[in-house]
Amino acid sequence: LPSFSVAARCRVATTLVLFVFAAASNLSVLISVFWGRGYRLGAHLRPVIASLAAADLMMSFIVMPLDAVWNITVQWYAGDVMCKLMCFLKLFAMHSAAFILVVVSLDRYRAILHPLDSLDAVRRNRRMLAVAWSLSVLLASPQLFIFRTIKAEGVDFTQCVTHGSFLHLWQETTYNMFHFVTLYIFPLLVMIFCYTRIFTKINGQIHENKDNESCLRRSGGDVIPKARMKTLKMSVVIVSSFVICWTPYYLLGIWYWFHPAMIQHTPEYVHHMLFVFGNLNTCCDPIIYSFYTP
Repeated sequence: LPSFSVAARCRVATTLVLFVFAAASNLSVLISVFWGRGYRLGAHLRPVIASLAAADLMMSFIVMPLDAVWNITVQWYAGDVMCKLMCFLKLFAMHSAAFILVVVSLDRYRAILHPLDSLDAVRRNRRMLAVAWSLSVLLASPQLFIFRTIKAEGVDFTQCVTHGSFLHLWQETTYNMFHFVTLYIFPLLVMIFCYTRIFTKINGQIHENKDNESCLRRSGGDVIPKARMKTLKMSVVIVSSFVICWTPYYLLGIWYWFHPAMIQHTPEYVHHMLFVFGNLNTCCDPIIYSFYTP
């Protein structure tokens, strides 16, 4: 049976520290967006940044405490309903955090490549945010049906698992890979596309305006405002933080899904460390926001 090992204790301690920081900092961002200096952001950006902070708060108040408590108790004591609900909320929080970053990227893409569409930016962003939150609920909903509490035979041990929900191992692997795509690959591809197009556009403008080193100009002759460029930089750093923090964890997950035996040969602290490192992303967003917001 699993136990509350030294590595798990370190994971719990680190997670609790991250929880306190992430909760406080993301709450301050949420307050700032509506009542503080964040009010200087464009009207189309405020709901996006607020949604990002809200998604990070869900990660802070759902994923982190759940992970810490579950590592401490080792087994599941909260019953079948909470097993299903908490697993749903965990995946919902993770999807929402990833999809809001997609909205951030698409917003910057439209702002730089299609500046004339800025008049419709508020309504467009609200629609994209609605889709992001709705998709997060939809994609997390299977958790309500596949997770259940199972009591081990012969011992007093109950766990919240997917055991019995899949007839074959390949079905569970397919399910996990699907969420790997929706949580990581799809957002990553959208981000790469958006920022590649953005930097190609900016690079083209630099070459077109060699004689004017004081500013960047669009093909139509309009100056790209410094505020817009600063927001672009903030978006790039936020997205980079997501990629850097979560890539090792998901790569380890792929390895495990296709080679389950690897868990026996990988030091326990590696699994704990990579998940904690992924959670660090929740703490990075408010720091980046405060650095780039005047």
